[in-house]
Amino acid sequence: MEQQVDPRWRKSTYSGNGGEACIEAGSVPGRVLVRDTTQHGNGPVVSVGSTDWHRFITSLRANAHLDESR
Repeated sequence: MEQQVDPRWRKSTYSGNGGEACIEAGSVPGRVLVRDTTQHGNGPVVSVGSTDWHRFITSLRANAHLDESR
């Protein structure tokens, strides 16, 4: 029997409009889960490996820094 793990969903810190239309991320061992808040927990969930997620976030932060210098 597979044990269910609560991913403890968190809304994006960059969500606008009061957080009505943003993404949520949660984590389970070795994976990061991403979903659309407009689906109220009933829509699809994207599952990404933790290492790939870290690379993605690092890339976003690096690019955000470049955008601020323009």
